[in-house]
Amino acid sequence: MKCSLTNVSAPLNQLFRVNLRCIFIMDTAPIAKRKVTFYISRITGIILLLALSAVFFYSGYSKIYSDSAFDGFQWTFFDIGISNAIFAGIIARVMIGFEFLLGLFLLFHIFLKKFTYPAVIAVLLVFIIYLLIVILKQGNTGNCSCFGDKLAMKPLAAIWKNVAMIAATILLWFIYPIRPYKFQEYICLVLGLVAFSAPFVYNPVYTGTEPQKFSKTVNFDLLYKYDPAPSVELRKGKHIIAFMSLTCPHCKKAAYLLQIIHREHPDISIFMVLDGPEAYRKKFFDETHAEHIPYLIYRHITEFEQMAGNSVPSIYWVNNGVIEYKSVYAYYQLDPDYMEKWLKKPLNP
Repeated sequence: MKCSLTNVSAPLNQLFRVNLRCIFIMDTAPIAKRKVTFYISRITGIILLLALSAVFFYSGYSKIYSDSAFDGFQWTFFDIGISNAIFAGIIARVMIGFEFLLGLFLLFHIFLKKFTYPAVIAVLLVFIIYLLIVILKQGNTGNCSCFGDKLAMKPLAAIWKNVAMIAATILLWFIYPIRPYKFQEYICLVLGLVAFSAPFVYNPVYTGTEPQKFSKTVNFDLLYKYDPAPSVELRKGKHIIAFMSLTCPHCKKAAYLLQIIHREHPDISIFMVLDGPEAYRKKFFDETHAEHIPYLIYRHITEFEQMAGNSVPSIYWVNNGVIEYKSVYAYYQLDPDYMEKWLKKPLNP
């Protein structure tokens, strides 16, 4: 006996259609739900990914856009024990290039799960460890130079920023696992070349780190004319004597570098002669961390100018009261390696 739907009674036929409709709804509901979830995760993922990429681009740019911004970042490598100024400058540019590389890899979706996500997390963890060391050594003060001098940020705030970026990257790992596409290897090479060459092209390595010979006679007896006098006898032996103003931005940068050199190379005698209103003293030392360097607040402006000259900072390399060298470009010519070599040379008679 043959059966067909046309032979089924109307009530049975109606029930059959209702059942088919229920089956269709049960099958398509999860599919529709999955589509909504998929698009939400993709939209969230692309927003987070673009935000991370932008942070790495801005971080790299803010460290390299000017000499002043780059100096602050370069000196962090003095702080961790790299004493050669040229080598520290190369390492700093490579690190900035790596930030550009991560920003480009995120933007172009290059090996996200295989390389980029793990690299982002690893770099941020290294930054967190470094910032914790800074806090232990200097406290939660000053600018960590995470965004150069574009956006001042204390070390603790920078740690929380990095933690948030790590959390965003972990979330991306699960909701935005884009598969590799064709020719990624070639695109990777091009992006790497662009990222690492940009800092060296935009801000070339400065090699003139040697101080310049200086012939001007300075009467350091003026430092001992009034009370209080320097706690160190600066007219005998070898000393780096820095004349600075409490309100001068370049002096603050030089003082910051000098305190790193003083801490890492205690055999180098450094002394600061400071001029400026007393109200600015705390701010000066908060920004430079140079309070452990021997210094004198010198209130006699005429004599100060006679010794320092027309501009500050004036940084002299003094041998038995005679100036042998001057760091003409201030902190650019404060290379601790060269200072160590200078100390080994004989004293003037």
